[in-house]
Amino acid sequence: MAALCLAAATVNLLPAPSSAAAGPGGETLGEGGHTVRISRTAYGVPHILAGDFDGLGYGYGYAFAQDNLCELADHVVTLRGERSRYFGPDGESGEGEVDRSNLASDAYYSGQVRAGTVRQLLDRKAPLGPTAELRRMVEGYAAGYNRYLRDTGVDRLPDPRCKGKLWVRPITALDLWSVVYDVDEVTATVPLVPDIGDAKPPTASGTASGTTSATPAVPGVQDLAAADVGSNGWALGRDATRTGNAMVLANPHLPWAVGYFRFYQVQLTIPGTLDVSGAGLYGTPLVEIGHNSTLAWTHTASDAQHASVYALKLVAGDPTSYVLDGKSVRMERRTVPVTVRDADGGLSTVERTLYSSRFGPVLSSGWTTTTAYAIHDANADNLRSMNTWLAMGKARDLGQLRAAQDTFQGIPWTYTLAADTSGATYFTDSSAVPYLTDDQLARCTVADDGEFTALDGSTSACAWGSDPDALVPGIYGPSHQPKSIRTDYVANSNNGPQYVNPEAPITELPGVYDIDPHLDQRAQLGLDMIAQRRDGTDGLGAAGFTESTLRASMLGNRVLSAETGRDDVVALCRAHPSLTATDGMEVDVSQACAALARWDTRADTTSRGAALWITFYNRLADQGPPTWSRVPYDPAQPLTTPRGINGDDARVQRALADAVQDFAARELPVDVELGAVQKWAGIPLPGCDVGCFDVVEASPDAGTGTPTAGAFGSSFLMTVELTPGGPRGHTLLTYGESVNPTSPHFSDQTRLFSRKQWVTERFTQADIAADPALEVTTLRR
Repeated sequence: MAALCLAAATVNLLPAPSSAAAGPGGETLGEGGHTVRISRTAYGVPHILAGDFDGLGYGYGYAFAQDNLCELADHVVTLRGERSRYFGPDGESGEGEVDRSNLASDAYYSGQVRAGTVRQLLDRKAPLGPTAELRRMVEGYAAGYNRYLRDTGVDRLPDPRCKGKLWVRPITALDLWSVVYDVDEVTATVPLVPDIGDAKPPTASGTASGTTSATPAVPGVQDLAAADVGSNGWALGRDATRTGNAMVLANPHLPWAVGYFRFYQVQLTIPGTLDVSGAGLYGTPLVEIGHNSTLAWTHTASDAQHASVYALKLVAGDPTSYVLDGKSVRMERRTVPVTVRDADGGLSTVERTLYSSRFGPVLSSGWTTTTAYAIHDANADNLRSMNTWLAMGKARDLGQLRAAQDTFQGIPWTYTLAADTSGATYFTDSSAVPYLTDDQLARCTVADDGEFTALDGSTSACAWGSDPDALVPGIYGPSHQPKSIRTDYVANSNNGPQYVNPEAPITELPGVYDIDPHLDQRAQLGLDMIAQRRDGTDGLGAAGFTESTLRASMLGNRVLSAETGRDDVVALCRAHPSLTATDGMEVDVSQACAALARWDTRADTTSRGAALWITFYNRLADQGPPTWSRVPYDPAQPLTTPRGINGDDARVQRALADAVQDFAARELPVDVELGAVQKWAGIPLPGCDVGCFDVVEASPDAGTGTPTAGAFGSSFLMTVELTPGGPRGHTLLTYGESVNPTSPHFSDQTRLFSRKQWVTERFTQADIAADPALEVTTLRR
């Protein structure tokens, strides 16, 4: 049987006693010796070895500062609400939000600081607040970062973007906990920071000051669940591999140019206490995707709701009061001062007022004289995430991993896929999901026009409930969370939990967990890749996964939209060599037709036809749901429908004509290599966003070879096999360890990614010491 019963384990909430430990060279680590070793292997990957959590954080903070001090310093300016002080009020916030002004950002974050939000969460005892080990590690991280800054000096920093800048200053542990809190809210509150920071009561015209419409779009729960994050993740059990050893594939898809979304690869070791390798988001103190000697895990973005938008019924004549259970309730107000730099460099103070309701912060969008909207984030009180990841890093098997998640309940917005040396695999959505029943969703949804969804904020009956086994009120506890334990595989590509393994669908879940059985093309492709590898029909050799064929599958660059639709489009353009574009112009598509017919339907850097297909398919997808499919969606065949492209559909014909017209306008041949138009730092990139498993979106500026708006997609790749002799694996950090454009590790791994090459992971101290590229830094605290 592929299914298993996983016994629950317990997690000790008390920190392990700290004591000095000996390093591999005989030096004394930790307390008493106060020595930390940073061993950098090929491509600059740091392996931190310390004797206690203070030292581990110290080494991690120092190593990260060597590579990315500017990025964290900039993010800290944001979290302190000081962007307007240094960069003026009108500039963009630097957090990847094009429409987020510095002033709006500062109003929100200054409000958080003045409210003491993070401080209050830090005042809680574990499991609600951080464990003692984590507190020490974060203090150490700040100290290590500051040590590098002090030793180097602001005026001698290697990164020209922050060298000599006034805004580069020492950081505190509170700054780092603010980074953690921001990460936990990144799929709900954080994208709405401009809306919260700019919120103002409506003017006499009936709209909020600064808005242009009485009914602007308001992000709803579905929009928030589909924030700009994504991933593929597989956990392969003993029945799916040729060796009988479990394997894990990690492939998160995140923005490349947004600091808080970038991964940093690291190994963290305290002998006898912790030994975990993988990657963590910038400024966070731990590995969030990775493995130890007996357990590996990854995450994919959960499709469950992690927040709710509530529609507030306003009191007539008073747009800052709302009706709740028949009574008038005043919005809470917090006036915050923001220091602003003018064009001449002078400083002044402006005040902004933030508004909040029982259901959370009030938004600017949609605020009229009758209605306002508030965002209720399930992670608004979550500083537990790092507790969870530290306990997972210590876990020896799936039972202990499950206990870690059940104890701390801190995973903010992702699914978990994991495997251990027993050959078993595990899937769960243990993220913070609002406790809303299906009955509440049916009764309380007051706005659902396809653009956004809002719940009725005029009655407590629509408020979140509580689960008996939930650590905090308002969210579902472990007993209601979707889970699957198997010995063949679990897989997810940001689809709902139903088909993590089609042989055993997960059903009967609350609606907030995304019970839609539809699978997008990436999810369909991933499941097909697993099926073909298991029966040996993918051209990679004998049936069953090896770690080598797992890597080959990951970077095979199949394009499912082309596999099922390219021939349909070729038939169309052969029958109609001239098509009418959207602007009414007749376009000769015969050469494009020949290019598509020759294309191998892969998204490799050298593939000719892929670039044209991506442009065509994106234009087609922009026209709404795929009602232009040749075979429509069939609930009885969710893994293979919808598929194909109906060439008789006028939208299809226009999309192809528009794509060819676009290439002509850019003076690009229709058979241009994909790598010629998809680059990072001038380096050709594989992958696509139109049915590829290896997701990449990057359209480079012609002058620099780097996308002006950044790139999105595959970031930290990891394949690991959990053998009886220890983990064996490969990694690839697609954009390198450093954002410093002068660093040798700015794009060294991008070149590997371009060539489908991987970095052999070095996990044991012997493997690390044997690396020809080894560079060692020893720090005394």
